[in-house]
Amino acid sequence: MATVKLTIDRQPVEVEQGTTVLRAAEKLGIRIPTLCYLKDINAIGACRVCVVEVKGARTLQAACVTPVAEGMEVFTSTPRVLQARRHTLELILSDHPMECLTCIRNQNCELQEVSEALGVREVRYQGKTSRHEPDRSTPSLVRNPAKCVLCRRCVAVCQKVQGVNAVQTLERGFDTVVAPAFHLPLGEVACVLCGQCALVCPTGAIHERDQVDEVWAALADPGKHVVVQTAPATRVSVGEEFGLEPGSIVTGKLVAALRRLGFDRVFDTDFTADLTIMEEGHELIKRVKEGGVLPMFTSCSPGWIKFIEHFYPSLLPNLSTCKSPQQMFGALAKTYYAEKAGILPEQIYVVSIMPCTAKKFEAARPEMNASGHRDVDAVLTTRELGRMLREAGIDFSHLPEEDYDAPLGISTGAAAIFGATGGVMEAALRTAYEVITGNPLGDINITAVRGLEGIKEASVTLDGLTLKAAVAHGLGNARKLLDLVAQGKADYHFIEIMCCPGGCIGGGGQSIPTDTAIRQRRIEAIYDVDERMVLRKSHENPAVQTLYREFLGEPLGHRSHELLHTHYIPRGTVPRKEGVAK
Repeated sequence: MATVKLTIDRQPVEVEQGTTVLRAAEKLGIRIPTLCYLKDINAIGACRVCVVEVKGARTLQAACVTPVAEGMEVFTSTPRVLQARRHTLELILSDHPMECLTCIRNQNCELQEVSEALGVREVRYQGKTSRHEPDRSTPSLVRNPAKCVLCRRCVAVCQKVQGVNAVQTLERGFDTVVAPAFHLPLGEVACVLCGQCALVCPTGAIHERDQVDEVWAALADPGKHVVVQTAPATRVSVGEEFGLEPGSIVTGKLVAALRRLGFDRVFDTDFTADLTIMEEGHELIKRVKEGGVLPMFTSCSPGWIKFIEHFYPSLLPNLSTCKSPQQMFGALAKTYYAEKAGILPEQIYVVSIMPCTAKKFEAARPEMNASGHRDVDAVLTTRELGRMLREAGIDFSHLPEEDYDAPLGISTGAAAIFGATGGVMEAALRTAYEVITGNPLGDINITAVRGLEGIKEASVTLDGLTLKAAVAHGLGNARKLLDLVAQGKADYHFIEIMCCPGGCIGGGGQSIPTDTAIRQRRIEAIYDVDERMVLRKSHENPAVQTLYREFLGEPLGHRSHELLHTHYIPRGTVPRKEGVAK
């Protein structure tokens, strides 16, 4: 590809033609501040914080959208540039609530960072300010338009990556606001509650619905036996809340931290991830052998479930009936574990540590009460757990390594890789192959379904049958596969879909920032966890074997169906306005 030579702050640089000034400056180690820019997703030059001076140009140029040119001379910190950036930022701040100390994004806010970087010490502009009330209509997310800087990152990720279009830019001029259609509450539109908007928001304009105080109250209640489960992806991300490198494996420290918070038992969602493979794998085998609805879709990602309910309800029969590992765990905690521990189910309070905001919605679904009680009582995101540990004054990085409690803390490497896109598929194929053929799988690393490519394919020969599988992550990629299935053009047997880019390691409740490079490091760590495990196939988990022997009977048996399986419902896609029905 052709290259271009230019100078930035009198330093020569050569970059590919079409590169923006912003990216060229990064190559020289020059950091140009941004607010609206989001690499590969949102480059619209709206906030004007990234303006630079280009020799010969009459006006300042937005670095995020200005392409380089041969011989271009760029200056990033002249008095004119610095003054323009400060004035722009002051105008943004003049209509922004100064609630930094009480804001959920305090000390992890890009508006704060840019203000500090530009040395803003006063806001000289006074006048009319916007008035917006927080939207608390969902169990997963809270919108606070008063803190919105109109960067449109949430709009871009919702449209371009997820293909959901739950929020958009409404009105004009000073009245411009980012909101659902007709200014409706988020809970009344086709939002999947994935939280990718919260993950890219530079301020506290949209964030997870905080349940930390609820969990503190449960821990302080002597009448409650409080147990906690940790999702596979959290063990390679929660360390980032305490300054550790992305992808740091902190499983043992995570267990130790939760014990110090006062949880009565610390269990692992990986246990029920192994159980999910047993149930889902046998369900797939049954559908293939008996002519059931194919392709079968995985059902462990609640954002994906809500997506198909809204946008592809005709394909609901293709979904596995298995609950997610989170909900399977809750059902077993209040039946199997309650029975073994001699504790009344109503005394057990189940907390989940999840990388996902949609898990809060899933836990609140009315059908998730197979034990006669709500399966999961509270869901904390990775970020919420970080806040909780800081509140408790726990020095995470210096904690010892501790082990999960038995029996719901015993797992395999197959369960660990649930956290990465392709992981559920790989884990299922490891077990399906051996269950069907009765022979050991030679190489259990099914690399064809790994990586950050949007859609991946694999095939495995099982007792004369070639099982064709596909994997998609991010709902925009899911649409491509679903359209093929709906049109009868897909010949797959099994499709794994994860709502969030990268899978759960890129979930909407993960540490901020989360970008492609960070997702990749977390994925590498997840597979490292798998490689270190003694047991790497779900059907080899001795605790799961005991569970079936003592309590469930067999995969897809009567009790399994009662506790571990569920159903889903069609939902509308057209928002209602002034009483007009969907």
